[in-house]
Amino acid sequence: MTVDTLAVETPSDDVDTPVTADATTSAASFESPSAPDASSAPDAESATEAPAPKKAPAKKAAAKKTKTIELTLTVTGTADGEWTAELKQGSTYLARGVAVAAAAVSRAAKELHEDLSTPLDEVIEEARSQQAAKVAALEAELEAARQALADLS
Repeated sequence: MTVDTLAVETPSDDVDTPVTADATTSAASFESPSAPDASSAPDAESATEAPAPKKAPAKKAAAKKTKTIELTLTVTGTADGEWTAELKQGSTYLARGVAVAAAAVSRAAKELHEDLSTPLDEVIEEARSQQAAKVAALEAELEAARQALADLS
């Protein structure tokens, strides 16, 4: 029995896929005049398909990875009520020493999460009460200075 195979063409410049020695020898090995046995039957089918030029399989799109950006925002407050912020990405500072208002810090924390705003508002309220006490002391000192000035007149 003879197995029909495609004739191997001589390579030309017009062919996208070059014909290799493996393709010609596998096609030629199935042209034997002896009867094929059961184990060679599947090989005969693949031999008829082997010489056809194959396109490269399409590349599967990689699973879409979510790109994470890690930024560190540090907000620092003083007892005097002065707040500053700095923004850092990795080891690089994107912004440093930016003055921010306490009210803006409070609003930002409320927008982010209640777990952030509650303790922050407590800190701001404590600073506010300290400043109020300082103002009261300064007003008392100013009144005493005015009284002393009036006594000297």
